[in-house]
Amino acid sequence: MKAYFFSSCHKLLFYIKQPLRDKIPFKKTQFHTNVSAYPYSLILENCKNIQTLKKTHTHVITTGLSNNNILAAKILALYAMLGNLDDANKIREHNSNAFLWNALIGVYARNECCHEALELYTKMRVFGIESDNFTYPLVLKACAGILGLKEGREIHCDIVKKGFELDVFVGVGIIDMYGKCGIFEDARQMFDKMSERDVVAWNAMISGCAQNGCSNEAFELFKEMQLADLRPNSSTLVGVLGVCDIVGGLERGQQIHGYVVKSGCECNAFLGTSLVELYAKCGDIEAAALVFEKMYEKSVVSWNAMISGYAQNGYANEALKLFYQMQFGDVELNSLTVVSVLLACAQLRALEEGKWIHDYAIRSGLELDVFVGTALIDMYSKCGRIDTARQLFDEMPRKNVVSWTAMIGGYSYHGYANEAFKLFNQMQLANVQPNSVTLVNMLLACTLLGVMQQGKSIHNYIVRRGFDLDVSMQNTLVDMYAKCGSIELSCGLFNKMPKRNLASWNVMVAAYRIHGLAKDALALFVQMQQIGIRPDHITFICVLSACSHAGLVDEGRRCFDSMTIEYCITPEMKHYACMVDLLGRSGHLDEAHDFIKKMPLEPDASVWGALLGACRIHNNIKLGEHAANCLIELKPDDAGYYVLLSNIYAAAGRWDSVMKVRTTMKDRGVKKSPGCSLVEINNRVYAFLVGDRSHPQLKKIYSFLEALAVQMKEAGYIPDTNFVLHDVEEEMKERMLCSHSERLAIAFGILNTSPGAPIRITKNLRVCGDCHTVTKFISKIVDRKVIVRDANRFHHFKDGYCSCGDYW
Repeated sequence: MKAYFFSSCHKLLFYIKQPLRDKIPFKKTQFHTNVSAYPYSLILENCKNIQTLKKTHTHVITTGLSNNNILAAKILALYAMLGNLDDANKIREHNSNAFLWNALIGVYARNECCHEALELYTKMRVFGIESDNFTYPLVLKACAGILGLKEGREIHCDIVKKGFELDVFVGVGIIDMYGKCGIFEDARQMFDKMSERDVVAWNAMISGCAQNGCSNEAFELFKEMQLADLRPNSSTLVGVLGVCDIVGGLERGQQIHGYVVKSGCECNAFLGTSLVELYAKCGDIEAAALVFEKMYEKSVVSWNAMISGYAQNGYANEALKLFYQMQFGDVELNSLTVVSVLLACAQLRALEEGKWIHDYAIRSGLELDVFVGTALIDMYSKCGRIDTARQLFDEMPRKNVVSWTAMIGGYSYHGYANEAFKLFNQMQLANVQPNSVTLVNMLLACTLLGVMQQGKSIHNYIVRRGFDLDVSMQNTLVDMYAKCGSIELSCGLFNKMPKRNLASWNVMVAAYRIHGLAKDALALFVQMQQIGIRPDHITFICVLSACSHAGLVDEGRRCFDSMTIEYCITPEMKHYACMVDLLGRSGHLDEAHDFIKKMPLEPDASVWGALLGACRIHNNIKLGEHAANCLIELKPDDAGYYVLLSNIYAAAGRWDSVMKVRTTMKDRGVKKSPGCSLVEINNRVYAFLVGDRSHPQLKKIYSFLEALAVQMKEAGYIPDTNFVLHDVEEEMKERMLCSHSERLAIAFGILNTSPGAPIRITKNLRVCGDCHTVTKFISKIVDRKVIVRDANRFHHFKDGYCSCGDYW
């Protein structure tokens, strides 16, 4: 606060030194020439501490000059500047004229101590000191600062009674107050009443339009102002630029920029920064950079605007480079600089640079700033240091909704959905209201866990609290319902969307894909093209993957060709992986291998992984070994590839090779992730591991499964023990199959839900062939729909059939 007073009091001293300037808010008649006061005026300018000021003040009193308005105002301002408001108030109390009261009210108002300014105004009236046309703009500014419409209206009434309403300074204050309080109509009414309008009045009205979202009115006023032969200044142009990103966007911003160039208007740091911000918001980062480079005067705000523009438009490397230039330019960093640079570090996953910024924040005392702390949480989360992020979050002295959202987002981003739910509950207990980003992150957590009941609860919360269901939020809901197993709800939401963007279509195509509805995905793909929506690289990934999971080889080939020929989209690694998967799954293993050889890119793990998965399906040991060797060379710590190779060997009865794979994994410290299945019942999630022996209903679950096994065998079920990767007796293999996590979860779900209720399971690994067969039998025996989401896709089991048609 002292720093604010220091800045404002310097302004006040500047005004006092130059009393004839038009913008000085004091009456000229209040200044008296007094030669003997001049030496003290010079001495006061050199007072740097409270002790020197008090000595000088004592001399002024003893010489009888304490009633000199100029000296009194200077002394008052210096006391305020040095943080001694008590003595500043004493000077004001010993002077009954409005001049010093106005001076102190101005100090309060300009430094956002609005309540104190209004209290002083009330005292002024109690003491019978008449307010004048310099008092009212100051107290109106204080009303605007606290959005005090009631107080502002009362002051407006007082202004009308005293006949000051048509004073240009007072009129501007009224316009500004109503504009900031959101009462645009009253601001406009006051503006229209004014018989004399200067540039400041027009600026206040344009600013009021911008603040109330009346962008068209702002531009109309800008045109009217020029027709009235008033030359807009930089403040006018900044006000108009402020609404360019609301309507008209880039085109209107370019028009204003053109006016600045043609009119020769001074493009100061303030105006230049506004242009940079506008171009960055509109995505024209090159234009923003050009304006920034040509700015002859750059403030820390200008640097921040450009760094932030780079970071928010995905130019993280450029943001970091500019940050390094900023340091060489001897510009002092502030909290906004740190936040923008941390955003760039988060995008680049640049942990070391992020740590350096963190150290700088600690040294500069910025770490305790809530925005800096939040940016640090986001950076560490994105860089995979979720524990460090949580430690910072717990240590934050102040947390706002953005801080909570960043931590919840970090958990959701890294798949820690349960932790995200726990923190969301803590957030509500702390009486912090979530925002739309918080809720999007929570929907992501629901998606990860596959918990549709909780997803519905979040959806109901969004509707109940009146959150804006914009396109982005609706896309997230469509995705959540699809990935929680309800393609019907997902499709229903998509069909009801009043507006759709490309992401909406991609989400729905992807939804059909994961549910094995390839023909629906292809139909939607055709539909979007027919209405003029141009597919992008993501669309083609979804369509190719849909063809792969349904065995639509010819359709997939045509899709791949159209991507390159018709849409001129250069295939990325994911597209090649989809094609290898498509060919391999359908049994065209040699063609898939040849396709890899002809790729213009060096194949990565996703490509070789697709081939290895296909070799497991078709038991091609030789090609599988080749793919596995390539994979292990690329990712020696990924257990999944060892397991796939082990599966191939086990299916062929090569147990010595299985043991070699296990020995290699052990020697390299590679551990297989255990099978884990989740089931949601009454808004609570239950987890089961393979061979789980810890659940309280364990005996009941295994008894139920044993009874089901008898019924299944009577119905024709024959256990496929090839999926047991251990060289043990057949009876033991059957027991091991019975303890797979999805079977335990399905049994628990049936036992704890009402008859006929669907069972929804989420598994972290691919469903094994035997469990797939068993679930088909179970769905028919217990007359339940069982929906299983594994690592690849959804399986909808009903009446003994699966939606995948046994092709997955």
